[in-house]
Parts: sequence; C-alpha cells; structure tokens
Amino acid sequence: MNRNTMLTFAMLALASTVAFAASPARDVTASVGSPAPDFTLEDQDGTKVSLSDYAGKVVVLEWLNYDCPFVKRHYEAGTFAKLANKFKDQGVIWLTINTTHYATNADNKKFKDANSLPYPILSDPTGEVGKMYDAKTTPHMFIIDKEGKLAYAGGIDDDPKGESEKPNNYVKTALNDIIAGTPVATPETKPYGCSVKYAEK
Repeated sequence: MNRNTMLTFAMLALASTVAFAASPARDVTASVGSPAPDFTLEDQDGTKVSLSDYAGKVVVLEWLNYDCPFVKRHYEAGTFAKLANKFKDQGVIWLTINTTHYATNADNKKFKDANSLPYPILSDPTGEVGKMYDAKTTPHMFIIDKEGKLAYAGGIDDDPKGESEKPNNYVKTALNDIIAGTPVATPETKPYGCSVKYAEK
C-alpha cells in the first residue's frame, strides 16, 4: 500500500468518525456540563431545524404544550416572548419544542401566529428529543452555551403558583451569567408545570 493510499484511508476513517460524533446518540440523555445532544425537527412551516445550525450560539430550549394551564399563564404574561426579544440582540437563539403527541405543525403555526411569537415552534410528536433531554414538564427550560454544553436545566422561575410580583427568573439570570462569561450560579432547578404528553408506545 503506497503513501497516498494510506492517506486516503486515514482521511475516510476520520470523516466517518466525525460524522458519527455529530449524529445524536439515541441512548444519551442531556446533562448539565456535558455536550447537548444534536437533533433535527420540523418547525411550524415544515422547515427542518437542527440544533447544530446554531453552533457557537447560546440556545434556549423551551418545552411547550399550549393546553397546559401553567403554559397559558406564562404566555398570557408574555414571559417567553419578552425574554426572547430581550436577549435576541445579544445573539441568543430561542427554540420552542412541542412534544405533545397530538400536536401538529398546523397547530403550532396557529399558536405561533396567534401569539406573534418571535421564535419557531418545533414538532416532536414521537417524543424522541423530549426523552433525549429528559423533558418532564411544560414548561421545562434548557440553555446551551456557546461551547455547545448544557449550562442550565430546570424551571422558568421560582413561582409555580404565579403568586409572586417579582419571581426569580432562573432563565434570565442564567443567560446573564453566560453572556457575562461567568459560571451559571444556579445550573439546575426543579421544573414545574404539566407533565409532557408523550406518545404511548
């Protein structure tokens, strides 16, 4: 085997390794401090969106079920849209994921348009991505830093009942920490809301 042939085989082997590493591992569950698993889902218009499309960006993942009272309360208050708009100019990407098994792209589009949302709603009817991230509630929040690592996982704030006039918004605080280049002070909290409505096996 000559030198050129050996080099060709080596390059093919390297390319194969990189492609495999970039593929989402089905048996991997996201954990704070570890690389966030990549995924590809369709948005409300049927366009495919991958987490890897936003490599080098801070990305917020928000789990949605518009039938959930907790979600309705936050959308009536504009919690998520206000945050998304606040951090948009700082390069933060906001992706909402709907793992509700009966929700369709058309349903997601109707909800997005009705609420004038500045971010897409991605459809995960099989629950594959929800399980990959161990999404338990709606809402359940995750933040991925510029290095592609999961930097925060948990609730949107510390006010499950919606009784506080000034709740501690964990996502806002974590984003400020990440943008400032400091460790997230509270990287994990307990999420609250309705259980994710996964498809039955």
